[in-house]
Amino acid sequence: MKNVGLILFGSFLVGVAYNFFLIPHEILSSGLSGVAIMFGLITPLNTGVVNLLLNLPLLVIGLMKLGKRFISYTILSVLAISFSLYAIPIIKVSTEPILSAVFGGVITGAGIGLIFRASGSSGGFDILAMLLTKKKDFPIGTILTAMNAVVVLASGFIFSWDAALNTMITIYATGKVIDMIHTNHVKLTVMIITSKGEEVKEKLLSNLYRGITVMNGEGAYTGEGRAVLVTVITRYQLTDVKKMIHEVDPQAFVNVTQTVEVVGSFHRAS
Repeated sequence: MKNVGLILFGSFLVGVAYNFFLIPHEILSSGLSGVAIMFGLITPLNTGVVNLLLNLPLLVIGLMKLGKRFISYTILSVLAISFSLYAIPIIKVSTEPILSAVFGGVITGAGIGLIFRASGSSGGFDILAMLLTKKKDFPIGTILTAMNAVVVLASGFIFSWDAALNTMITIYATGKVIDMIHTNHVKLTVMIITSKGEEVKEKLLSNLYRGITVMNGEGAYTGEGRAVLVTVITRYQLTDVKKMIHEVDPQAFVNVTQTVEVVGSFHRAS
């Protein structure tokens, strides 16, 4: 219930940021939501409806390809954001575009950061990038940057280059606030030593979108065989991971260390 509450509140903040600060000044956000804002401005369709329609095929594919818990929370987030965009009236709170870009970006970052802390995402490019990295060895950060660059260029050509520059300010502010709230950039290496290796592996793979390496071990004192599972997660996923391990094997030994650097695709299965 706590995660659901965070997702609903974070989605409401995103709706407020878009309809009070960004949309009135033709400023786009990052990701697929920025594309939804663009179509909402140039067509009679409501931005919330467009956001839902654009995300729908990605959510269906993600439901089959990505972690069940992650994609379930993401579906809830997309629905809540789309409803907020539809229900909240569009009001120009500030007449200054730059101030609107900054405050809109900060509020958007706060909302998405809360959604990330609840182990979900706001959908859109996040899902698309994760699906692409499962097929090709591309760094997800590079993919997201390239996609957002397309949004900025589209803003410049369709609206104005002032709008494009303000969109860049919004994207920058959003990213900084997200990093402050959910610390997704902090990686942790988790080593699990358990007598129920297959059960723990299946539990993690079905609920966590992360690769897992499994090795065979032996207790030095008892001589009994043990499975050693190693995975790298983000800090905000640690609580869920510990809970899942405890549900399967309360006696498992778990060692958590902070990871300095991850080389290779962080999201692909091992």
